[in-house]
Amino acid sequence: MDKKKLYIGNLPWSVNNDSLKEMFAAYGEISEAVVITDRYSGRSKGFGFVTFVNEADAEKAVAEMAEKEVGGRKIVVNVARPREERGNRGGGYRQDFNKDA
Repeated sequence: MDKKKLYIGNLPWSVNNDSLKEMFAAYGEISEAVVITDRYSGRSKGFGFVTFVNEADAEKAVAEMAEKEVGGRKIVVNVARPREERGNRGGGYRQDFNKDA
């Protein structure tokens, strides 16, 4: 697991990629800062990811930024976990629907 990549949740809607990077720049060199947006509306989904160049800086950021208030909201800061496989949760074609018909 990459401990240099952090998940940042409960972000104010006004935060963009640049302001997210600025928020964490004091903790070390950042290779990427991305606020996740809705693909249709372009609006923020209220979370993002910050990737540090080295792990020690990321650990320091987690320790110091966890539950810090930004824009009136307590943000969540954790080491990012790999995305889980979604699979088929319904809404698709059921192959066994008319098996016995």
